Amino acid sequence: MNIQEKVLARIQEHGSEITVTDTNVLYEEKGRFRVLGFADGDVQGAMDLDDPRRIVLEYPRAIIYLMEHNEPGFERAFIIGHGIGTIAGYFADRDMRTAEISPAIASISRTYFGYAGPEVNVGDGRQLLNQEADGSLDYIVLDAFTEKGTPWHLFTREFWSLADLKLNERGAVLLNVFGRGQRDSFIDAVWAGLSEAFAHIRGFALPPDDPRDTTNRILIGGKRAAQAKLGQMAGFQPAEPERGTVLEDEMFGYRQE
Repeated sequence: MNIQEKVLARIQEHGSEITVTDTNVLYEEKGRFRVLGFADGDVQGAMDLDDPRRIVLEYPRAIIYLMEHNEPGFERAFIIGHGIGTIAGYFADRDMRTAEISPAIASISRTYFGYAGPEVNVGDGRQLLNQEADGSLDYIVLDAFTEKGTPWHLFTREFWSLADLKLNERGAVLLNVFGRGQRDSFIDAVWAGLSEAFAHIRGFALPPDDPRDTTNRILIGGKRAAQAKLGQMAGFQPAEPERGTVLEDEMFGYRQE
C-alpha cells in the first residue's frame, strides 16, 4: 500500500511534539485524512477531508452514541481532553465545557480541523472540574493522554469522588482508556476506582487480535445503569476488566489546589 503523507505542522510544547499530518491511509482505510498525533505515532484525532462531518475514530462514535442513547435531552457535559474537538463539536448546541492542558492543541483544533464549537478552557482538567457547581453535570467525559504518559491524578480515588460530586442524580462519567486486553494493572486500577465510587459500572472494548495486545476501552461509572445496543457501539463489545488496586493521590504526591 502506497502511503503518502504531508506534515502540515510540527509543534514543540513542554518537551512534547505535536504534529498535524495529511495522509491517504489511516488504519488501512484509503482516503484523505488529516491526523492530530504525537511524535510516537499515537493518533489523538482524525478528520475525513472528503466528509468532515464524519466521525472517523471508533471511540468517539461510541461515546457520542452512549451519551445520546442514555440521556437524549442532556444539557451540560464537561470534557477533559479536547483533541480535535470531535465530541464537543458534535454537541455544539449543548452546554459543553472543555478542559485541555495544551494551548497548542486548543489552537490546532480550530486552525487545522475547523473546530467551531464552544470555547476550550486551557488548564488542568481536575482543577477546572473542581470549579464546576456540585450536581450540575449530566456527563463527564475523560479522554486525556499526553506523549509523556498517563495524567495519573485524573484516575485516583479522589478524582472519582470529585466527579461523583459534580454529577447530577442521573449523571455518568465516560472514559476512553488504552491498555492490554487482559491483566493490565492501570486498567484494572481504573475499574476498581469506578467500582468503588459509582453504583453502576459498565465496560466495553474493541476486541484485539491477541488478548495480550493493547486496545481501546470505554469504561462507564454512573448513578444509574447505562444501556447500549451493541450494533451502535462502533465495534466495541462488553468487556469488564479485573478489579485492581485503587489509585490514590498520595501515590503520586498530588495535592488538589
